Amino acid sequence: MATATSTPRGHKEFVYEWEGKDRNGKQVRGELRAAGANQVQATLRRQGILLTKVKKRRMRSGKSIKPKDIAIFTRQLATMMKAGVPLLQAFDIVGRGNANPSVAKLLNDIRSDVETGTSLSAAFRKFPKYFDSLYCNLVEAGEAAGILEELLDRLATYMEKTEAIKSKIKSALMYPISVVVVAFIVVAIIMIFVIPAFKEVFSSFGADLPAPTLIVMAISEVFVAYWWLIFGVVGGGIYFFLQAWKRNEKVQRVMDRLLLRLPVFGSLIDKSCVARWTRTLSTMFAAGVPLVEALDSVGGASGNSVYADATVKIQQEVSTGTSLTSAMTNANVFPSMVLQMAAIGEESGSIDHMLGKAADFYESEVDDMVAGLSSLMEPIIIVFLGVIIGGIVVSMYLPIFKLGQVV
Repeated sequence: MATATSTPRGHKEFVYEWEGKDRNGKQVRGELRAAGANQVQATLRRQGILLTKVKKRRMRSGKSIKPKDIAIFTRQLATMMKAGVPLLQAFDIVGRGNANPSVAKLLNDIRSDVETGTSLSAAFRKFPKYFDSLYCNLVEAGEAAGILEELLDRLATYMEKTEAIKSKIKSALMYPISVVVVAFIVVAIIMIFVIPAFKEVFSSFGADLPAPTLIVMAISEVFVAYWWLIFGVVGGGIYFFLQAWKRNEKVQRVMDRLLLRLPVFGSLIDKSCVARWTRTLSTMFAAGVPLVEALDSVGGASGNSVYADATVKIQQEVSTGTSLTSAMTNANVFPSMVLQMAAIGEESGSIDHMLGKAADFYESEVDDMVAGLSSLMEPIIIVFLGVIIGGIVVSMYLPIFKLGQVV
């Protein structure tokens, strides 16, 4: 594989696929990032390669890079480094084998930085959108201690467990949300297309209609007249709310506190935050990162501002000499079991092991709660849909029943 060359700032680079012959006349081929075909030719000539063919690769527009993609890349990189594959070659293999062009481009950019002498952690830090401070700190610790493949393996395990918890929480929340959305659409269709047909029939009765029927028909008139406004307000409201939740820190704090107080779901979210918090701190400890520095990354990894704020307080107290267990107790957000495990870990000098055990326990609790919620939500949703749809149907059939009684 040809080495990368520096490109003047502002020049756009492309990936070129090339074929040629080396000094021994052997056919070789590879890829190279460069600003143009002339640069590819010059680079290969300096390496003693006679270029016979060069072609710019057509880059497909890739999907966005998700945390799951980074977790898979970390696992693949750790596996290949443990197998003795050189770092640059491992990047080549992972980049070529990835189906997402965006991931392949990201890995190729990181590889180019490493190839020019940049440390792996420094190369990762250039892409904070995909590699957070926890990730970069662990990689840096692995490079300094000469155990990079071991820490990559630990980091991959951590990310896999974290993503598993996230997916379980999302699956538990998406089921009722999707049902509510479908119910709204079905009700809107009934109100706009079905109820007006009944209204025409009832107008010929010449009798007073029951109150439930009048209410449903009034709602139907609003839907027919202002359906565009209703869908616009509901859709726009949800969009702007989600954007505010994502971008506004005050809204995030309010929603994070509210989520923890929700019935049933609040306990599930709380346990998932505890699991991620303890798993993160355990991973950082096991990597040899000092406690105060480790706490920098732990709060954000919990995924909830309540635990992030608590972590800041814990870090301040620990930096002044307070024990970790005492600081966690003062934060007043952690269950007693976690506090006891932390205390045992501090006394025995194995706090990473004890926090890992606590993380295992709460991850198991999240699994059990998600399974229980799935079976619990089904009858609740059936009753919900029955009340909404059934109520509309009964309201529209009441005049017919009343007419039958009169006849």
